[in-house]
Parts: sequence; structure tokens; C-alpha cells
Amino acid sequence: MRARPLPTTFVYLFLALMALVFLYPVLLMVLTAFKTTPEIFRNPFGLPEALTFKGFATVWQRAHFGLYLRNSVIVTGASALLLIASAAPAAYALARYTFGLRTFLFIFFLAGIMIPIRLGILPLYLLMRDLGLIDTPFALVLTYTASGMPMAVFLLSVFFRNLPRELEDAARIDGCTEWQTFYRIMLPLVKPGLATVVIVNVVPWWNDFFFPLLFLTTDRWKTIPLGMQIFFGQHLIDWSLVFSGMVLASLPLLVVYLVMSRQFIAGLTAGAVKG
Repeated sequence: MRARPLPTTFVYLFLALMALVFLYPVLLMVLTAFKTTPEIFRNPFGLPEALTFKGFATVWQRAHFGLYLRNSVIVTGASALLLIASAAPAAYALARYTFGLRTFLFIFFLAGIMIPIRLGILPLYLLMRDLGLIDTPFALVLTYTASGMPMAVFLLSVFFRNLPRELEDAARIDGCTEWQTFYRIMLPLVKPGLATVVIVNVVPWWNDFFFPLLFLTTDRWKTIPLGMQIFFGQHLIDWSLVFSGMVLASLPLLVVYLVMSRQFIAGLTAGAVKG
């Protein structure tokens, strides 16, 4: 006998409970940003006594948050664009063409997923030093692009492989070149895959502390995670400013997710339902 499905009410109650579990830390972070440091220790889980934006203004001025925000946007945005520009054609070639090194290249990219990039810290640093890229955003952009390339190629190749061959044949009959077929016909059809690749990579890049600490030596190109260290003193930490900075740092990621959420969810559920 087939098991009876759970009532819809219980399903929605469970989903609401899970949403509350995941949203509570975010809500707590936002509420804490409006408190002073003594109030945080006095009433860590309660509502703020007064709603003030003084902490946000202090973070923006004292920590040069605008500079760090600009640097993070430039580094993360350039890395995402370069990743899509390089991974999409590679994935398309692996998925739609047959050639001698196809299997080898696919295994090569799969190996890149299994090997952490941090194992090559020393040669990577020496390479960036010899290229004169230390204390420049190019060191971070190239490193992030290389780290996201294997997974991006793997994901996008799956999306390209699921597209029907008739689309390419129709494009060639209409006189499209191979590049026009890829750019105008095939690439727009894998927008869910592109959104998935962007969100999956942008979040860890935006929050990364390790590589900026390794490659950046001055304040000129510091990103938000590295610049926020100004609030962590040796003996005293101003937690009010720390949480205010965390809220400000989270807003761009929230905007990116809201813009791409529809495509991202479509990418996650692609292939889950059979036609």
C-alpha cells in the first residue's frame, strides 16, 4: 500500500519552523546592530532600547567602509564576470562537441573540484609576486576565478548537455556562426545555471578573509572582511560597530540574491521534474 502523504498543514508548519530557525540569527544580527555595546551584554536577545543609526554612521566614517565596499564590489564583480566569460564557453565546448581530449579535460576540471586551492598557497603567492600583482585587485580576481572555474564548468556543462540538438541545427540553417549559436541561442537558455554559478561563488568570495590577507598589504584595496578588523582591538571589541558593519556588508549579497533568486531556484530544481 502507498503511504498516505502528510497533510498540507503539517508541511507548511514544518517549513515555517525551518524558516524561523534560519532567519532568527539574521534578525538577531540586525537588532544587535541598533544596540550599544553595554546594552548587548545587558540584554543580548531583547529588542533595542532606542532605534538609532549612529552605529552605521560611525562604521561608514571611522572604518572607511565606503572604500572597502567599493573594493569588494570591484573584486567580486570582476571575478564573477571573468568566471562566466571563461567557464561558459569551456562548458559549452565540453558538452556539445566531440574531440580527442574531451574526456581528459572533463576529468581535469573534476580534479580541480577535489583539490583545495589553498594547498598551492606558496607557489600562488610567488606567482603573483613575480607578476607584480601583490597589493592589487588582480591577484584576488585571478585567484577567485581560478578557484571557481572547475565547479562552474561542471555545472554549466550539465545545463548545456540537456539542451536539444535541434536548437543548434535550426540556428545553423538560419545562417548563425558557431559563436552566434552559442551567444544568442544557447547561452540565454542556461540563465538558471549562470545564476547558480554566480551565487555559489560570490558568497564565499565576498566573505573571504584569507586571500585578501595574503595578497593585500595596504588599505588601498582592502575588502570588507579585512577592513572590518579595525573594530577588533587587542583588549576591547566594540560589538555594536561590528554588528553594524556586518549588516552593511550583508546588504549587497541580499540584493544579489533577490535579483537572481528566481533563476537560482530554477537552477537548483532543474531536472528534478521529468516531462
